[in-house]
Amino acid sequence: MVEVRALTGAELEAHLDDVARLRIAVFRDWPYLYDGTLDYEQEYLKTYRDNAGALLVGAFDAGILVGASTSTFMEDHAEAFAAPLARIGLPTGSILYGAESVLLPAYRGQGLGHRFFDLREAHARAHGRSHVAFCSVVRPEGHPLCPETYRTNDAFWAGRGYAKLPGVLAEFSWKDLGDDGESVKPLQFWMRAL
Repeated sequence: MVEVRALTGAELEAHLDDVARLRIAVFRDWPYLYDGTLDYEQEYLKTYRDNAGALLVGAFDAGILVGASTSTFMEDHAEAFAAPLARIGLPTGSILYGAESVLLPAYRGQGLGHRFFDLREAHARAHGRSHVAFCSVVRPEGHPLCPETYRTNDAFWAGRGYAKLPGVLAEFSWKDLGDDGESVKPLQFWMRAL
């Protein structure tokens, strides 16, 4: 049985290396195609250490982290993500940013994604946040590495009350599998009011 827990503070920090390994494993697949390293991940995840607004929702099977969903206050996340919202007049101080949700394939389809969102939204409410936002990577149609069986999470997110913010995109760089270096990717914002 998988146990899902909301972790903050020292308990969150104790699991950051496990989150790094999960991100590397899950984001290798479409649509991310991420060629990650543990060093890069550890640097990226520093934003969650000693951050009162940071949250890790962890899914544990027999004590092993098999899924994770991270969040932090929008103003504490990378400027590349806050800026597009500020440009359209949304007060970033009212938004909890859901940075990622990663789950090993064997655990998908069991309702864990709903638990991730439930606990993320409860955390936002507890901290007086009125909105939760996240981004999804945008890949060009007809991309040669897109699996024929791929289906987006759009229906799941819409069912949770999230909607795309038309024309509101962030940009972030990472190294794709098989590439020599990083390249910029567009990320579509989704948001819901609580």
